[in-house]
Amino acid sequence: MGETTNTRIVSGMRPTGPLHLGHYFGVLANWVALERDHDCFFFVADWHALTTEYADPSRIKGFVPELVKDWVAGGLDPEKCVLFQQSQVPEHVELNLFLSMITPVSWLERCPTYKDMVKELAAKDLSTYGFLGYPVLMAADILLYRPGAVPVGQDQLPHLELTREIARRFNYLYGEFFPEPAAVLTPSPKMPGLDGRKMSKSYGNSIALGEDPASMKKKVMSMLTCAKRARLKDPGDPKECNLYPYHELLTDKARLPEIVDGCVNATWGCGDCKKLLVENLTAFLSPIHAKRVELDKNPDMVRDILASGNARAKAVAERNMAELRDRLNFNF
Repeated sequence: MGETTNTRIVSGMRPTGPLHLGHYFGVLANWVALERDHDCFFFVADWHALTTEYADPSRIKGFVPELVKDWVAGGLDPEKCVLFQQSQVPEHVELNLFLSMITPVSWLERCPTYKDMVKELAAKDLSTYGFLGYPVLMAADILLYRPGAVPVGQDQLPHLELTREIARRFNYLYGEFFPEPAAVLTPSPKMPGLDGRKMSKSYGNSIALGEDPASMKKKVMSMLTCAKRARLKDPGDPKECNLYPYHELLTDKARLPEIVDGCVNATWGCGDCKKLLVENLTAFLSPIHAKRVELDKNPDMVRDILASGNARAKAVAERNMAELRDRLNFNF
């Protein structure tokens, strides 16, 4: 028999480069919290990376272990969750094919994430079948493990709803099989990029989890701050400062009133704020860096984590796909 569980969580990330602070506070910290009480499956979405990196996929292979290092250094425990590589569980592609046969094209074309990514990555040719079908592969990634819930941000709810619609259509055609996974809304703390735009590797405005301390300090000291503070004596507004959201996440809460007062009454300079942030970022990143050094020195450790996770994920995937083929009488 296949398996389904209401406590199971499934999510993934594309291996397209180093994780930055936005990834940590927006996704990874939530995963770490979820693994304590849930049956978590977290995967490296390397097939998904091909949808935008198909013209030059050579770097994906190197990004895969680096992503796992960031996960483990950031707090994920391979003993408490399943960390695996999407392409090493071919059942993902098989289920993607089955689901693509029943998914109307109009459902894909209306997906807001599709439209947003086409605009954001305008320099790339995304007029491909694979990119249009991205949500179906995502649905297969999720439904293959028959989870009860999926952690998502508010902007990803339409994507998850499409997965639920696909599950509903499958169940209507072939009988109840897939649960309709609920959304576990991930808090989306404000973590702007260094220049005030959305933090993104493609914008070059991010601080990576593995950022060299000297590089991190240089980036912080050059960050944009409140435009009202052209001079030291000019009062500012933390709500309009690009720096303050970092303090809200990284600075002792007891010190936040002091920072606000120093900005509003111009008793603190922006340089003072930046120096404090450098101290707090250094304290936050130091244990992550130490764990990454350990992983860098032991490449077999990452290979073993993935090998174990791949085997555990594949065992579940094989059972569920065997039951699905029986359900469709496609068990030749």
